[in-house]
Amino acid sequence: MAGAEAQDAMKRAAAEAAAAEVRDGMVIGLGTGSTAAFLIDSLAARVRAGLRIIAVPTSERTAAQARAGGIPLTDFAAHPRLDLTIDGADQVAEGSLDLIKGMGGALLREKIVADASARLMIMVDCSKLARQLALPVPVEVVPFGIELPSRRIADLGARVRRRLGTDGAPYVTDGGHAILDCDFGPIADPATLDRALRALVGVVETGLFIGRAETVLLADAAGVRRLQRPGGQ
Repeated sequence: MAGAEAQDAMKRAAAEAAAAEVRDGMVIGLGTGSTAAFLIDSLAARVRAGLRIIAVPTSERTAAQARAGGIPLTDFAAHPRLDLTIDGADQVAEGSLDLIKGMGGALLREKIVADASARLMIMVDCSKLARQLALPVPVEVVPFGIELPSRRIADLGARVRRRLGTDGAPYVTDGGHAILDCDFGPIADPATLDRALRALVGVVETGLFIGRAETVLLADAAGVRRLQRPGGQ
């Protein structure tokens, strides 16, 4: 099996394992990204077979896929507390299960939905697991005066690049914001960095998800393993 095909097979396996955790009557959060797309396909098949759930999507494209699959959607006005959110991640730290998310551009909505959930379950292929978080951190910022947070993030030690869309124009999130991809190299203290970034004027949210994931379903060639955060259920 070719590399990309093997990775997709692992993503699908993790997504199917996560979908199997959803119980009848749950209100769930649906993540965004390639692994989340496999999850939505799996849940849609279960809904067609009789599973009763309602979901809050973390992006417009997730909402569109869920609607197309027949998954009923809701919002926080009707359901302020969710039973479970299932999402992917760009990188997972061993042990702590701290995350970097946001390469798909939905980090703000993903964090809002995760914060409203009793549990956050992450599904990834084995390439996403690392001893230490080291990917560029997506930071969502307001477009007005974007040069200010860009300079101040650079002062914290990052190489900062404004994200562009596939058309070469500045990327715009579903909330109308910009994203700065901020490369700090290996991150020794993700929680401290997250607090420093969020304290900057113009920063809306960061892609550092600290102490939020309770469970990670990790797929590799041998199957799907369950990783649990210390102190989690």
